[in-house]
Amino acid sequence: MMTRYRVAYCVFLLLSTALMLPEGVAAEPPSAEPTSGEPTSTVRPNILYIMSDDHAAHAISAYGGRLATVAPTPNIDRLASEGTLFTNAFCTNSICSPSRACVLTGQYNHINGSFDLSGRVEPGKQMLAIQMRKAGYETAMIGKWHLKDEPADFDHYCVLPGQGKYHDPDFRIRGDKPWGKNLISFKGKHVTDAITDLSLQWLTERGDKDKPFFLMHHYKAPHDYFDNAARYESYLADVQIPEPETLWDRGPLFGSLATRGADDELVPHIGTSIGGRNPRRSYLGDLPSLYPNEFPKNYDPADYSDEQNTRLAYNAYLKKFLRCVKGIDDNLGRLFDHLEKTGQMDNTVIIYTGDQGFMLGEHDYQDKRWMYEESQRMPFLVRYPKTVPAGQRLDTIIENVDYGPTMLEFADAEIPSTVQGRSFKSLLESGQEPEDWKQAAYYRYWMHMAHHDNPGHMGIRTKTHKLIYYYGCNYDGGYQTPAGWELYDLVNDPQETRNLYDDPQHADLAKQLKSQLAELRQRVGDDGSHYPDCEAIVQEFWDYDEADRAKAREISHQYLKRRQQELAAGERNIRTYWGK
Repeated sequence: MMTRYRVAYCVFLLLSTALMLPEGVAAEPPSAEPTSGEPTSTVRPNILYIMSDDHAAHAISAYGGRLATVAPTPNIDRLASEGTLFTNAFCTNSICSPSRACVLTGQYNHINGSFDLSGRVEPGKQMLAIQMRKAGYETAMIGKWHLKDEPADFDHYCVLPGQGKYHDPDFRIRGDKPWGKNLISFKGKHVTDAITDLSLQWLTERGDKDKPFFLMHHYKAPHDYFDNAARYESYLADVQIPEPETLWDRGPLFGSLATRGADDELVPHIGTSIGGRNPRRSYLGDLPSLYPNEFPKNYDPADYSDEQNTRLAYNAYLKKFLRCVKGIDDNLGRLFDHLEKTGQMDNTVIIYTGDQGFMLGEHDYQDKRWMYEESQRMPFLVRYPKTVPAGQRLDTIIENVDYGPTMLEFADAEIPSTVQGRSFKSLLESGQEPEDWKQAAYYRYWMHMAHHDNPGHMGIRTKTHKLIYYYGCNYDGGYQTPAGWELYDLVNDPQETRNLYDDPQHADLAKQLKSQLAELRQRVGDDGSHYPDCEAIVQEFWDYDEADRAKAREISHQYLKRRQQELAAGERNIRTYWGK
């Protein structure tokens, strides 16, 4: 079946002939990049999808967080002032590969098969690239890929191997050798600069400029460890970075038996820390040797109090992170300048997001993975002045599975039946949430206790509340940590400091949300069949009666002994997410 674009082109040819337009006018199809005036309805926009790695929404000044005045992001903010900013954009699994797979396939991880960092999307299944090509777009994937298999369904790719390097980066390209063996290198360059250079080169030299382009432009930054370009070393050097209140005061009502252990015995062992709380991994332990210039000369933590050490580690962490963000924002300025100069800026749907959020010291946590707000929330900003009004700030719940179908609708491309997400193009253009739009986001983190000591968990997030279920086991039902439930009122407690699950006044709400979570699991297809041994544990502690709680306390004691034995044996990087 002809696309609307092709139908319009045929009509254009017929009218041109009938009207005997000057020679050559009817011989060319309508350009995807108009040079002047308003475009006709047949002109489809270019689509530029920009995704950074671990860039939390509250580290973008347009979101108005605590960092907005000390570390502004003017180029990203431009997308908000001239377009739309979403306050309730969420990832379904706050970790790199799974989030990328959700965007590429429009499916939740239990459907696309990318559960954790070993996630992949095979050629032939890279839905977004395939559908864009079918719709007549020239496609490219440049930057961080992190999905194991070759991005072969794109016309062009130039991607980092795995995480890639911050300095002197290598990139995998299509070539005569097998996938992964064709490399180009950028000696003396920072990876953020190199990725921008590569995208600018492709935009300038791409093969068929009669076609609109679809470019996935993915930065490595600001993934830890945060190694900024040398020119930013003085940025924020003399600034004390504002701290979250929960860095110091987690509060007695924060968390649960799952995240604190029986009588708080697991507080040092659940969630890696900024200060010295977690003996297995903390930024206080990691950063002084990596970035000695961020610490006092001849620094020895024994010479400082716990509070002083935590503050030093926090400032080192945030400064390195924000310097990487500064590099992204400056490079986006280069990218936007190119679009302006080539007349493509206003004919390009520009999206900026991260692959998930990131904990910036909240609750003394580092990294992502958590369902807590700072980790689950994604930045999401869209600029397309032809149909998207400027200055919109929307609180509609969207998930990363919705991003792909939205871009496909902008491209007038077919959205396959395999896609679980839903386009929100009409929402962007009207500012009105459809009556039948989802009212809750689903979340599941599968990679139990890997790397940053986060227990396996799932949950539901509405506009006003969040229910988290820590079932506390790996794929095989093993390496158990205590199960527990957490309920937060996001209107009255946006920092998530008071777990209301056991509050009698919220018992009905907890029951309602738990039922809603069960229904949502079934709707999205997370029926437990993927890992039945894990599902058995999920079901065992679902009711969370007194017997369940007593068993969870015993598991807490057992896990503490196991962790202490691991530490005593120097086993700090064991595989936790498979086996018993």
